[in-house]
Order: sequence, then structure tokens, then C-alpha cells
Amino acid sequence: MSIQRTGDNLAIRIVAMPRDTNPNGDMFGGWLVSLMDMAASLEASKTSGGRVVTVAMDAIAFHKPVAVGDEVSCYTELLNVGRTSMKIAIEVWIRKRHSEEAVKVTEGQFTFVAIDENGRPTPVVKS
Repeated sequence: MSIQRTGDNLAIRIVAMPRDTNPNGDMFGGWLVSLMDMAASLEASKTSGGRVVTVAMDAIAFHKPVAVGDEVSCYTELLNVGRTSMKIAIEVWIRKRHSEEAVKVTEGQFTFVAIDENGRPTPVVKS
């Protein structure tokens, strides 16, 4: 997968902090997955014009570790819109402090379903 990284599809940017490290000193994979879920949900909410829920996380691949102090950026791309569902591609890139080089560390695909106020699937109405 290769997402064109632009300001238009930058969903989240954050600095990795010590509280989210594993015993080896790298960031927990679960921390990255939660960022990916938040970033993808922003894209799905924007697309549906309403409330969404995550129904699947597919093909998540961790390529490189993330260290404390790394700038972490999540980029999204809408892959498919069904009647009530949306598939979102997401890539996580880091930039080491005091560096301009960006490195892709994680990627995956998330599926969301648009829901109504009662939590039932509802058609996606592109906003």
C-alpha cells in the first residue's frame, strides 16, 4: 500500500511519549493501533457525515519500532464506500527529532459502519 502523504489526508500528528512504551523502551503496538483507529474514524466520520463504529482491522503490519520523542503522523485514504460501510487505508510515518527524513512504520486497513442514533447501521450519506 502506498498513500500519497499530503496535508489533506494527514489525520493525526503526535509526539510519542514515555508513558506508552513497552519493557524494551519502544512504543506499544496497541498504542499505534489506537492512533490508527482514531485517524481512520475521522476519515470515516467525515465521509459518512455522522457516527461510525470500527467493525474490522485488516492487514495491520508493523515495519519498524517507534521511539520516545518520534513525531508520529497518521495518513488516511478512503478505499471503498458501500451502502453502510467504508474501508479506510492508513499509514503511520515517523520523523525522528531533529531530522527531516520520514519513515513508514505501520500500515493497515480499517472497516467502519455508519450508525444512527440507536446504534443501527445506516446508509452512508457522503458529505
